[in-house]
Amino acid sequence: MTPHNASDDNRWSDLDRPPLNVAALRRGLVRAGGLWSQVELVQRTGSTNSDLVARAAAGGAGEGAVLVAEEQTAGRGRLDRQWTAPPRSGLFFSVLLKPTEVPVARWGWLPLLTGVAVATGLSRAAGVDTALKWPNDLLVTVGGEERKTGGILAERAGDDGVVIGVGVNVSLRAEELPVPQAGSLALAGAAGTDRDPLLRGVLRSLEDWYGRWRSAGGDPAASGLQETYAAGCATLGRTVRAELPGDRAVVGEAVAVDGDGRLVIATEAGVREPVGAGDIVHLRPA
Repeated sequence: MTPHNASDDNRWSDLDRPPLNVAALRRGLVRAGGLWSQVELVQRTGSTNSDLVARAAAGGAGEGAVLVAEEQTAGRGRLDRQWTAPPRSGLFFSVLLKPTEVPVARWGWLPLLTGVAVATGLSRAAGVDTALKWPNDLLVTVGGEERKTGGILAERAGDDGVVIGVGVNVSLRAEELPVPQAGSLALAGAAGTDRDPLLRGVLRSLEDWYGRWRSAGGDPAASGLQETYAAGCATLGRTVRAELPGDRAVVGEAVAVDGDGRLVIATEAGVREPVGAGDIVHLRPA
């Protein structure tokens, strides 16, 4: 292990964090008849999502374009929250999808589908159990506590596209965490933190799930997506507080994810309320 202060003189000298090998990624991912059409790597950028949305608008990216950054300086989560991490400490990438044969009403499943794909890919490639917090956070367990290790952000790109961004903390050490509630694959005991196999595993899993969902016309039940999401969702069965637009909050048990991808909350008043967007707080059981 390099001493942590070795990276102070040169932030790229951290031997625990080798660069991604873009040639090997292309060889492993881009193939005739496959989803991934191009893989591009940049050293640093503000946000891979913003870049790919702009590129799609300018006609410079087609379906299956993948943009990966070694460092994001203005990564965004939901509600435009900042997401920053040291260079080469995580996976920061965006993909452009164009599910034109799926009714637009079902496109809301894409971030949930991505969550399933990322969790599946990471558990295989890193040996870490990753759970999903509705709608789009990735959780790992560190010292018996649930910690957020990643997030997913979907944005429309033109009339026929969606750019989905993924950020995952891979090798962050405890003293580098942006907030105490954050985690990383390394802190959760990952078998390996080599990002090349992790990224390949996640993108292959995403290609697989996207293909199944698209073949089923976006039907979340027929594609197995709804059931798999529910099985990996740490929010279900918990008492939660949903903070909704307009300063409204709903407290109750999260009982299901419905056919539209909404979280169904059973309140103490006996009402089952579907929530389509909002911040969800996992409340400790009383």
